[in-house]
Amino acid sequence: MGETLPRATSAGRVHRTASGRVRIVLPFALATWVLVAALPTPAADPEDVDSRQWVKLPAPMQAHMLANMRDHLVALNDILGAMARGELDAAAEIAESRLGMSALEAHGARHMAPFMPEGMRRAGTAMHKAASRFARKAQEGDPLPAYRALAEVTSACVACHAGYRIR
Repeated sequence: MGETLPRATSAGRVHRTASGRVRIVLPFALATWVLVAALPTPAADPEDVDSRQWVKLPAPMQAHMLANMRDHLVALNDILGAMARGELDAAAEIAESRLGMSALEAHGARHMAPFMPEGMRRAGTAMHKAASRFARKAQEGDPLPAYRALAEVTSACVACHAGYRIR
């Protein structure tokens, strides 16, 4: 019997390389389609793809709020780092001073609140109160209840970010 040669498939043509390996070559049209499909498309109108409520803020306030949100994220990361090292008192201090109710003045909450819809204000207040509850729970020294309380903090963040946007 003679050597069986590879046959063409529906995906393209089959070629045997000089080393004897079989290689499938896609037709030019299919390769072009794949490349074109991977190209970025013009951005759609954000109103069409983002159903969250847009909260319009003056540019300086928008920058201030974004800086606060970034600081909140850094604070959460610092809290998690302290928790991972078993430093629950440090986690409590970070939470209360950077996220808790005692951090409201530092974040300028009073001058930001009038620009926020009621639901956004409630979500923000819920996050700050949850952070203070977490701080008290972390000070008790038991990590599992502290992690549960921290989940309430991040749940408030998720709720607000799911419902509102500022850009």
